Amino acid sequence: MTVTELVSYEEALATYEPVMGLEVHVELGTKTKMFCGCSTELGAEPNSQTCPTCLGMPGSLPVVNAVGVESAVKIGLALHCEIAEWCRFARKNYFYPDMPKNFQTSQYDEPIAFNGYLDVQLEDGEVFRVEIERAHMEEDTGKSTHVGGATGRIHGASHSLLDYNRAGIPLIEIVTKPITGAGERAPEVAKAYVAELRELIKALGVSEARMEMGQMRCDVNLSLMPKGAEKFGTRSETKNVNSLRSVERAARFEIQRHAAVLSSGGTILQETRHFHEEDGSTTSGRIKEEAEDYRYFPEPDLVPVAPSREWVEELRATLPELPRVRRNRLREEWGVSEHDMQSILNAGAVDLIVATIEAGADAASARKWWMGELARRANEAGTDLAALEITPGQVARVCALVAEGSLNDKLARQVIEGVLAGEGDPDEVVDKRGLKVVSDEGALGTAVDEAIAANAAVADKIRAGKVAAAGALVGAVMKATRGQADAARVRELILEKLGVEG
Repeated sequence: MTVTELVSYEEALATYEPVMGLEVHVELGTKTKMFCGCSTELGAEPNSQTCPTCLGMPGSLPVVNAVGVESAVKIGLALHCEIAEWCRFARKNYFYPDMPKNFQTSQYDEPIAFNGYLDVQLEDGEVFRVEIERAHMEEDTGKSTHVGGATGRIHGASHSLLDYNRAGIPLIEIVTKPITGAGERAPEVAKAYVAELRELIKALGVSEARMEMGQMRCDVNLSLMPKGAEKFGTRSETKNVNSLRSVERAARFEIQRHAAVLSSGGTILQETRHFHEEDGSTTSGRIKEEAEDYRYFPEPDLVPVAPSREWVEELRATLPELPRVRRNRLREEWGVSEHDMQSILNAGAVDLIVATIEAGADAASARKWWMGELARRANEAGTDLAALEITPGQVARVCALVAEGSLNDKLARQVIEGVLAGEGDPDEVVDKRGLKVVSDEGALGTAVDEAIAANAAVADKIRAGKVAAAGALVGAVMKATRGQADAARVRELILEKLGVEG
């Protein structure tokens, strides 16, 4: 089915109710793999970070990574889950070249964390609760690179290259319960959930959760059922979606695709699907196996994991302030509306503003520059705020120079431009470009006298009581000083020299 054959989103939602399930894989930031001592550092030569254990060689024995278990418990607690008193690993058996053992060590019917929830806030402030089915420990697969085809996928490739450095890296898979009741906002809920989960993972310090690097990936399960029905429809599973925007687009596309198939009398296949960034579409992958097809059985080489209640409570006491609680606190401290706070969150500016305040800026100034000039420049460059070549400390210094009167807003924008261009710190840019505000009263007085003399008619209007006309003289002085005068002080001097009260 092509994109042009889809029904409209409105038509789909008029007839069907979407049901979603989101499976998020988080790559943990441990120094070694989940069941062996191989390094997890990125960028190494292919297949240089492997050993008999993560390659599944006969006679090798796995050992559980304690930090991986600790991270799993922290994630479970932060998601308001129950933590298992006793759980086991299992072997998930299937053949695929990126699994050197021909099975994945995972957890099946005994996850370490279960029955939780995460409240997410949508753009209009509505809070939607997403219930968590389970969070379980497992290992990542290797990486396949398909060569010779036009798409980079296995179909049409002449050969494949395998790198097992990633095989065995610790993963936590977080699985939601079926998400119902979202209606037309289902794609928005999916995006908001993954965004909130990413912020939570980063706050816990268990992963950088960089989706563009594969450290966090989302599988979007979706089905439709006729409005008023109680039985869920057949689901599709769009695999390894790696950006917030793509999660939303994948859910939206699948809603339209399912509706088109069902409305034409067709049948939805239970299958995996690939998401395509270029047009937001999905295409068929493979028919999806049921759990029994994997022939799960308990991992005989690993002892059960049994977190003591005392240890669990010790970990609970170490949890940081959770992102949504933190945002509400910051919103009150900064005195901004929920709408403004949501805009700050959407822009990825919360941590940047906090760091700028910690570097000495006041909250209002930090918000002003990150959400104004810097957001504009990030948008023009098609990048994230955090990717701009300027630090919170540098922004705080710009704020300080404005506050002390050394810069006005126009000059501050030029300083930011210089910093982004690699010309140095704000003070260096000021010196190199000669951007300080003209504060010498004598020089300002001379510039004002010249402006009055050159604009006698305007000066007469001001003397006659039309104080608003002073703006023209202020503009003339600012032009003469290349924008480096304090506009407010210039206006005061103009009115003083013309004998007019402001």
